[in-house]
Amino acid sequence: MLIIDRLHEFVSNAIKIAIGAVILLMIVRLIADAMDLNPFAWTSRTIRRLSEPIMIPMRGGLRGIGVNPKYAPVVVILITLLVGVFVLQMVTITAVSIAGVIESVRIGAFFWVLGFILYGLLSIYAPLIIIRVIFSIAMLSYSYRIMRFLVEITEPLLGPLRRVVPVLGRFDVSPIVALLIVWVCQAAVVSIFLRGAPFQTF
Repeated sequence: MLIIDRLHEFVSNAIKIAIGAVILLMIVRLIADAMDLNPFAWTSRTIRRLSEPIMIPMRGGLRGIGVNPKYAPVVVILITLLVGVFVLQMVTITAVSIAGVIESVRIGAFFWVLGFILYGLLSIYAPLIIIRVIFSIAMLSYSYRIMRFLVEITEPLLGPLRRVVPVLGRFDVSPIVALLIVWVCQAAVVSIFLRGAPFQTF
């Protein structure tokens, strides 16, 4: 499992670097805006060129919900942290699931193989629902590829639930119900397929 451990560490560090880079860029953007630098200077143009692909959709989303667009860098930082936590969790769960499948195959435990695969898929699905909710709150347009992916992957569960679960005021609770269903399914998978697995870490 040494290769999986090293790959997991490499991917996790890469994600942490990406999170740090986005946060640092937003902090620099905040400082540059506060200093009111010359917009035609090389420094200002470079900061804008790097940050605008993130800032433009965020400002549009904030205007859509009646929030001042000047808070876009702070919102980007918060969303980056939240999404980063979920992505790191997904990477760890994937690594654990792959290691579990490999070890189960090695000892010939078919039900453990099935259990680790199902648990891993469910564990990845739950953060995708949460990330979709965060991006929806941020008013990220469906025209963005990542939003289209999130909608297409989560709508098969959220769509039917939305037709059944009543809306509380203006609040759609179907994602909460979906997460509860996923967690119940995870518990069922552990109870049925992974009972007694000596390398189980769930």
